[in-house]
Amino acid sequence: MTAILEIRDLHVTFRQDGRDIPAVRGVSLDVPRGQTVALVGESGSGKSVTALATVSLLGRNATVTGSVRYNGQELVGASEAALRRVRGNAISFVFQEPMTSLNPLHTIEKQLGESLMIHQGVTGQAARERILGLLGRVGIQNPEGRLRDYPHQLSGGQRQRVMIAMALANRPDLLVADEPTTALDVTIQAQILDLLADLKRDEDLSLLFISHDLNIVRRIADRVCVMQDGAIVEQGPAAEVFARPQHPYTLKLLAAQPAGAPDPVGPDAAEIIRTEHLKVWFPIRRGLLRRTVGHIRAVNDASVAVRAGETLGIVGESGSGKTTLALALTRLIDGEGPVLFCGRDISALGTRALRDLRRDMQIVFQDPYGSLSPRMTAGEIIAEGLSVHRIEGGRPRRALVAAIMEEVGLDPETMGRYPHEFSGGQRQRIAVARAMILRPKLVVLDEPTSALDMTVQVQIVDLLRRLQRDHGLAYLFISHDLRVVRALAHRIVVMKDGDIVESGTCDSVFAAPQTAYTRQLMEAAFGPEAAGRGGRAAE
Repeated sequence: MTAILEIRDLHVTFRQDGRDIPAVRGVSLDVPRGQTVALVGESGSGKSVTALATVSLLGRNATVTGSVRYNGQELVGASEAALRRVRGNAISFVFQEPMTSLNPLHTIEKQLGESLMIHQGVTGQAARERILGLLGRVGIQNPEGRLRDYPHQLSGGQRQRVMIAMALANRPDLLVADEPTTALDVTIQAQILDLLADLKRDEDLSLLFISHDLNIVRRIADRVCVMQDGAIVEQGPAAEVFARPQHPYTLKLLAAQPAGAPDPVGPDAAEIIRTEHLKVWFPIRRGLLRRTVGHIRAVNDASVAVRAGETLGIVGESGSGKTTLALALTRLIDGEGPVLFCGRDISALGTRALRDLRRDMQIVFQDPYGSLSPRMTAGEIIAEGLSVHRIEGGRPRRALVAAIMEEVGLDPETMGRYPHEFSGGQRQRIAVARAMILRPKLVVLDEPTSALDMTVQVQIVDLLRRLQRDHGLAYLFISHDLRVVRALAHRIVVMKDGDIVESGTCDSVFAAPQTAYTRQLMEAAFGPEAAGRGGRAAE
């Protein structure tokens, strides 16, 4: 089969602090015309660097050697003019986070129009008609009504569809999709994967798909290349690699699935938090006098309870009310209805009274890099809560920080480093340590594993289960990853449009979902053949 992209003995080295740091080492692969080739591996394995090197999109400190041929044309060492003819025309990119790839100051129409004008010279009404066609092609509802929207006015799935539309604007032969579904809900992930499959068939596209999620790769790839430490350690047809993996690293990746279950909750476990008929509506105000003309109904009539040592999983799509419910339970936003924390109604407490309770209610966020101050060392970040709450614990602060770092699997000798000096998994451990050093009773875990590699996800799940077992912690675990939820949660509530549409024990909900919406989530996560069987058939 003819290869549209041929990479031979590709090496990429970065010059940093007077040293040459190898990032890609001798990579050779082909992308056959009309096929999907997946590059898989953990963060830092060289996947994205390999893709960016194909059209020389790396920084000036990068040295690229070897050969990259597109339709027989050599791209390594090609002139800037020759590369411009290929970039965005023949080879287009879809990146992981559309919010950082799209210009927040420009409308959707302007951003798509710029691509058409620069590469094809299409402007005016012809460009507008082409833009409308592209938005419709990628599944944007009411595309004409979206032309004047800015990126922040779109959902995550819609933004990713706009990115795909921009990539398709100039009818490329090869689409490079770099982690295009990582931050999306399972149902939106499934839609984007279906869209890419349809586009590949209808537009005769070739696809280089970069991902750390082997469950997604299994669904979309024709061929798989496994990367470790900048080199391809195994490649072949997807069915063969998944059925008969040869390299130990491939076996490790395939085995990296959150498994097991949390320890059972004791029958006499104390109730940590409860709410009955909680409602969170945000007013919509308009006009000069800012009159309330309606409400955004974020949470409607929610009733939940969590005991010590118990994890309540909250699942649903973006905008379903998951995070709003957790924030209202911890009184970080106001809601209507009682909230009982350790038997005390805190729904009417003022700011000062709540401040004393904050040490008992902690949050670990989705993006550890965004939630950690880049100007503070790891030790300062972890110890910050001790200063805020004036806690000493009878030991020097440095000793307290060192003890909690050891407990979460960090070397205390690294407490003087800054966040950018740690890996993603290590940064998330810092975030966990910052919460745990206060010895809270309740921890809100808001998508704490979604941005992490599969192997790191397993480590964080094991860490959270161990901390819960050792300290009797109550968790509110918010996630769209049902595999992680199944491994960590005792009970589940499923939310849709602000309503709890289903709740029950983890085993009962996964084994026999009662609502069509829950079944839809299961099918998106595990495939139609596994829905209703806890996803076991998919594994």
